[in-house]
Amino acid sequence: MEEPTTEIPRADQVTEALTNVIDPELGLDFVELGLVYDVEVDGGSVTVTFTLTTPACPIGPQVSEQMQEFVGELDWVEEVTPKMIFTPPWTPDRMSEDAKFALGF
Repeated sequence: MEEPTTEIPRADQVTEALTNVIDPELGLDFVELGLVYDVEVDGGSVTVTFTLTTPACPIGPQVSEQMQEFVGELDWVEEVTPKMIFTPPWTPDRMSEDAKFALGF
């Protein structure tokens, strides 16, 4: 019989690290804004699927670098692959309740 583990699941650790990625215009993190669509963990490799509030937003490269930096700081992570998509498009209803309140939605 396996002993229960108290270790936080790795995808949750990645999501927690992504709360350090801040949208410079809105001042809120990508997780609260609902811009992180998916986190895939395969051993030491992590793929983060995310979007921006608009395809014209110029911060894509900066965001990718921040994701690689913050997620890469986790002890077990060997590789971080940010994957930017625009389908489905982001809408404000993807935001957390706290983010909606902070931005007046």
